[in-house]
Amino acid sequence: MSKKVIVALSGGVDSSVAALILKQQGYHVIGIFMKNWHDESVTISNECPWLEDSNDALIISEKLGIPFQVIDLSKEYKKRIVDYMFQEYKDGRTPNPDILCNKEIKFDIFLSKAESLGVDYIATGHYCRKKESKKGNKIIYKLLEGKDKTKDQSYFLCQLNQIQLSKVLFPIGDLKKTDVRKIANENSLITANKKDSQGLCFVGKIKLPEFLQQKLKIKKGKIIKVAPEKKFFKKVLKNNKVENSLKSFVEKYKYSESDGEMIGYHNGAHFFTIGQRKGLQIGGFKNPLFVIEIDIKKNIIYVGEGKNHPGLYRQGLLIKHNDIHWVRPDLKIDLNSSEKILARIRYRQPLQKAEIFRVQEGILLIFNKKQMAISSGQFAAWYKGKELIGSGVIH
Repeated sequence: MSKKVIVALSGGVDSSVAALILKQQGYHVIGIFMKNWHDESVTISNECPWLEDSNDALIISEKLGIPFQVIDLSKEYKKRIVDYMFQEYKDGRTPNPDILCNKEIKFDIFLSKAESLGVDYIATGHYCRKKESKKGNKIIYKLLEGKDKTKDQSYFLCQLNQIQLSKVLFPIGDLKKTDVRKIANENSLITANKKDSQGLCFVGKIKLPEFLQQKLKIKKGKIIKVAPEKKFFKKVLKNNKVENSLKSFVEKYKYSESDGEMIGYHNGAHFFTIGQRKGLQIGGFKNPLFVIEIDIKKNIIYVGEGKNHPGLYRQGLLIKHNDIHWVRPDLKIDLNSSEKILARIRYRQPLQKAEIFRVQEGILLIFNKKQMAISSGQFAAWYKGKELIGSGVIH
């Protein structure tokens, strides 16, 4: 008897080809589209992309001859993703809803619903791979980068655990995007040349400031421009047992109003993120202005001129104890130990050489080279070779 698998059909080419491949491999495939947004109290955009996407998913299911269903997860999505986004921005942090969406919606609620239907696996159109190995009598599930380096999405899955990995298939992980489109064209799938979706996970493209302004109040504040030579540090670690030399790598720049000149006003510090260039609406400078620090309490944003401003760069970051996640729990490092790894702090960033140190407060991740716009609330993910082994929320 063939194994049952539910494919999360998004209405895009990747999940369409994932379903096709599984069907060809002899699985009993079921297509399900997740409806995650219809909250009229917050408008995403004037368009309604989920209607078109769900219709495309239905057409693909009919083409492949597989059962199809739409499930409504909008209540859970609002509670776990949208409310979280608003709170994070309100607190002056920069969330990553795509990672939380995979952790909380696709590989938690959706997976549970799939299991209640008696299926063996769920499958997605992510560009990543899963491998299995054995340690004694235990099966270890490895999350690997996708073969297509330009499309690798392992970073978005950095919060998955061993149980979730045991239940998921990634049918297109060994393919390049060009191959996926070719397969779709050869099999006359209507999504073959459909543009990739952009923006918020499962929702589509949004104008973030307009989105946030529906829940977060406009609050006029100062924009302070800081000269590059101004360097003031704020310690982010308090434990004296950590060597001072190690502490210095995770220090943040700390500015006050007297450290620069006021050059304009903004509509609320919570609408901005570290490293942001657009939306300041201030001209007249030789080089672009970048946000280098946000003071939520005083409602001030500090900016620096040019991409090389020292306030944009740090060599390390802290992940607090409760925010550490190991995809491979068997590879955890012990207290007061360290390990050389590769890491990234954003999607599509080339992997960077780094080292993780296990300290009392959590994990210090120290890069070989300084990194631009390390932002509180974002996720850092670390790898051994091509395998993603752990991640955490940046403090």
